[in-house]
Amino acid sequence: MTKPTADAATTRAEVQSLSTVPNRGWLVTFAGTGINLALGVLYTWSIFKGAIEKDFGWDVQRLNDPYAVCCLVFAFAMILAGRCQDKFGPRLTAFIGGLLVGIGLFIASRTSNYWVWVFSFGVLAGTGIGFGYSSATPPALKWFPPSKTGLIAGLVVAGFGLASVYIAPLSDYLLRNFDVQRAMLFYSVFFAVVVCGFSLLLVNPPPGYIASTTAGNTKPVTASSTPAEMLRTPAFYLLWTLYFIGSGAGLMVISSVSGMAKKTMGASAFVAVAVLAIGNAAGRIVAGVLSDKIGRRWTLMIVFLIQAALMFIAIPVTSSKETAPAVIVLLATAIGFNYGANLSLFPSFTKDLWGLKNFGMNYGILFTAWGVGGFVLSSVAQRLKAHSGNFSSSFITAGILLIVGAALTLLVKPPNEKTGSG
Repeated sequence: MTKPTADAATTRAEVQSLSTVPNRGWLVTFAGTGINLALGVLYTWSIFKGAIEKDFGWDVQRLNDPYAVCCLVFAFAMILAGRCQDKFGPRLTAFIGGLLVGIGLFIASRTSNYWVWVFSFGVLAGTGIGFGYSSATPPALKWFPPSKTGLIAGLVVAGFGLASVYIAPLSDYLLRNFDVQRAMLFYSVFFAVVVCGFSLLLVNPPPGYIASTTAGNTKPVTASSTPAEMLRTPAFYLLWTLYFIGSGAGLMVISSVSGMAKKTMGASAFVAVAVLAIGNAAGRIVAGVLSDKIGRRWTLMIVFLIQAALMFIAIPVTSSKETAPAVIVLLATAIGFNYGANLSLFPSFTKDLWGLKNFGMNYGILFTAWGVGGFVLSSVAQRLKAHSGNFSSSFITAGILLIVGAALTLLVKPPNEKTGSG
C-alpha cells in the first residue's frame, strides 16, 4: 500500500519541478520568427526574375523554374527535416538549414547558367529553407497551451511572409547598384549568419512539460499519431488537397506580382511585393487567432471564398492599363493576406489532429502539398502568361480551384469528432 503513495508523491514532485521550469516560449517563438524572416527570400523571386531575364537571357518560359523547383524541394525536404527535428531537436536542424541556404546562394552567385541555378537555388537553398522552416514552429508550439496554437503558429510563420518587406527594397537597391550575382553573394553570407545565429536559441521544453495559461487547467493535446497512422486517415488526404489548392493558388500569383505591378508602377514595382508581404504576414496571425476562436474549418472556408473572389476581381484590374498603382498594391495585399492564412491554419490542423510527438515529420508530409501546389501552379501560370500575354487565365484557374476548395472544407471534421487519427 505504500508504493502507490510513493508514486503519487513522486509524480507530484515531478509536476512541481516542471512547473518551476522557466518558460522560454516567447524567446523560442521570436527566434523562429527571425529564422523565417531570413528564409522568406523565396517570396522575392518575382524581383530577381526580371533581372535574370535581362542579364542572363533565359527563355521566358524557364524564368520561374528555379523558384518552382525550390518550392518543391523545400516541401519534400520538410519530411527529412521534420524527422531530424523530432529526433535531434530544432537547434541542429535549423543550423544545417542555414548552412545549406548559404551554400546554395553562394553557388548561384558564381554563375548565370540555368541548370546551376536550378540546382543551387532550387535544390540546395530549397533544402536549407525546408530544414530551417521545419525547426521554427514545433518548439514554439510545445511551450504553449492548445488555446494559443493558432496565435503562436501564426506569429512564427509570419516571419516568412514578412521577409519581403525588407528583402524587396533591399533586393531592388542591390540590383540597381550591382547585379544579380553580387546580390546573391551578399544574401548567401547574410542569411547563413542570421539562420545559424537564431538556431542557437531554439530549445524544446523538458519531457513532461505541460503548458497552461493558468494553474494547470488547460488540457494538453492528447493525440500522438505516427506518420504511418496519419497516412491511414481520410483527413490527411482531404487536408493535403486543400493545402495544394490554397497554397498553389497564392503562389502562382505571388511569383508574378512584380511583373503585374510593373505595368502601372514601373521601377517602383518592388513596393507591391513588399506590401504584399505585410498582407501575407498579417494573414498568418489573424487567421491563426480567428481559428482559435471559431475553429480551423470555418476560418479556412472564409479564406478560400474571399481568395476566389479576389482572383476574379484581379482579371479586370490587371488587364487595364489605366489601373491606379494603389489598386494593384491593395489587391496584392489582400491576395497575400488570404494566402498567408494557409500557413498558420495547416500546422494548427496538424497539431489538433495528430499531436506534437511526431509533429515535425507529420507536418513535413502534409507540407508536400504546399510544394506540389507551388511547383505545378506557378509553372502553369508562367506558361499561360507566355502564351496569352496576360494573367487572366491564371486568375480564372486559381479562382475555380478555390471555389472547389471552399466546398471541400465542409468535409473537414473538427478534432473533437471521430477522425480516425488514433
